[in-house]
Amino acid sequence: MSTVFDLDEDHVHLPVMCPKKMNTCLGITLLVVLCCTSWSSAGTTSRYMRRLEEGVDLPENSTYFKIPKGYNAPQQVHIHQGDFEGKAIIISWITPDEAGDSKVLYGKAPGSKYTTSVTGEASTYSFYTYKSGYIHKAVISGLEFRTRYYYTLGTGDAAREFTFVTPPESKLETPYAFGVIGDLGQTMDSVSTLQHYMKSFGQTVLYVGDLSYADAYPFDNNVRWDTWGRLVEPSTAYQPWIWTAGNHELDYLPEVGETIPFQPYIHRYHVPFEASGSTSPLWYSIKRGPATIIVLSSYSAYGKYTPQYQWFLQTLEAVDRSVTPWLIILVHSPWYNSNSYHYYEGETMRVIFEPFVVKYKVDIVFSGHVHAYERTYPVSNVEYNIVNGLCTPKNDNSAPVYVVIGDGGNVEGLSGTFTDPQPAYSAFREASFGHGLLEIQNHTHAYFTWHRNQDGERVSADSAMFLNKYWT
Repeated sequence: MSTVFDLDEDHVHLPVMCPKKMNTCLGITLLVVLCCTSWSSAGTTSRYMRRLEEGVDLPENSTYFKIPKGYNAPQQVHIHQGDFEGKAIIISWITPDEAGDSKVLYGKAPGSKYTTSVTGEASTYSFYTYKSGYIHKAVISGLEFRTRYYYTLGTGDAAREFTFVTPPESKLETPYAFGVIGDLGQTMDSVSTLQHYMKSFGQTVLYVGDLSYADAYPFDNNVRWDTWGRLVEPSTAYQPWIWTAGNHELDYLPEVGETIPFQPYIHRYHVPFEASGSTSPLWYSIKRGPATIIVLSSYSAYGKYTPQYQWFLQTLEAVDRSVTPWLIILVHSPWYNSNSYHYYEGETMRVIFEPFVVKYKVDIVFSGHVHAYERTYPVSNVEYNIVNGLCTPKNDNSAPVYVVIGDGGNVEGLSGTFTDPQPAYSAFREASFGHGLLEIQNHTHAYFTWHRNQDGERVSADSAMFLNKYWT
C-alpha cells in the first residue's frame, strides 16, 4: 500500500492514500476483507529466519545507560498523561544523590522563556538491600490541546530541558498515531526496537507490560530499574508511554521479606488512575485524541465483584463513541495466542471479560507476555460455557482484533514455537523483535503496521486496515 506522510514540527498528519498509485484501492480492499470481514483466507506463519537463543542484557556501565552531567542531575525522566481528558501531564524523574527540589519550569518557548512553574513531591523506597534515589513526581494541569511545551528539571549545570506535545481534543474526526511496544528489557535487541520506534511518527506509546526485567537478576536487582529508566529516557521524556503492568513488575520475593507486589513499579511509574474512578494504579483509563484507552491488570483480582471487574464494566458503559470513536484495551497476558509460550494463561480473564468486550464493540486488544508477534482476525468465543461444547472461536465482526506484541527485545529471547496447524482465527504470526504503529485516520479507519527490527524503520512486515466496530 502506498501512503503519503506530511510531518511538521509539532503535529503528525496521518497517511493520505495516494490515488496515483494503481495498487492502493486494491490493497485497501484486500486488507479490509482479511481483517474485518471473514476468515476466507488462511493465516500466515512467517518463515523469516532469526536467532531464537536468549539475549544478553547490556552491562550496567553500558553507554546506553549514560548518567547525565552535573551533580545530582535529573535522570530517568518520563512523562504520562496526567488526567482523563489529556490536558495534564505527569512528569517523573530521579535525582540520585539528594532530593533537591521537585520544581518543573515550563512554557511554550525553549530556553529561559518560561512562563510558570509547578512543584511536585519526592519519595524513596527500599527493596531488600537496595535503596532508590529520590523519585520526583510533578503534575502540570490546565494545558492547551495540540500545543508544544518545553520544560526544565534541575538547576545550574545539572539543568536539563525537554519538550512534549499535548494531544488533540477528543473528537469524532481526529487522526492520531500510537506506537505499540511490549516486553522491552535492556539488551541490544531492546536498543534496536527503541531506535526503530523513535524514527517513526508515533506520538504516544501504548506499552503492554514487562519493563526492566530487573527480576532476571539475583534478588530482583533494582539497579536494573535505574539502568532501564535511562535507556528509554530519549523517548519517555518527550512523549507519554501509557504503562501496563506485567508479570516482571511483580517483584514478589518473600524469601527476602518482599511480600508486597509491584512496589518498585508503582513507586516509579505514576498514572492518573483516580481520574478514571479506579482504586488502583494497575488498572485505569484515559482519553487520548480519538481513542479511549483501557488498561487492565492480568495479575490482580478480576473475578466478579472484585474492584477491577466492577470498574471495567462501569468504564465500558461510560465510553462515548461519538467523542472517542476508537476503544482500545491494553493487557499483558494474551486472551488469544497460538504460541506454545504462555499458552492459555489469559484464558480465565478472557472468559470473564470477553462478553463485555464484544457487547461494547472494543476495537483492538493489545497484549504482550509472549515474545513474538501475532495478529488475529476479529474473533470471539463467548458461547463457550464449559458444558455446551461450543468452544470453537468464530469470526465475529462485533469482536476486536487481538494483537500480541511482546517482542520488544528482552533477555529471555524470542518465543519461536507456534501451534501447528495455525488456528483459523490467527491472521499473521512471527517470532521476531519489533514494534507496532497504529495510525487512526478517522472515526472509521485505522491502519496498523508491525515493524521487524531487521528491516528499515519504514518497512512493515505485517499490515492491516482496521474498521471501527462501532461506526462500521
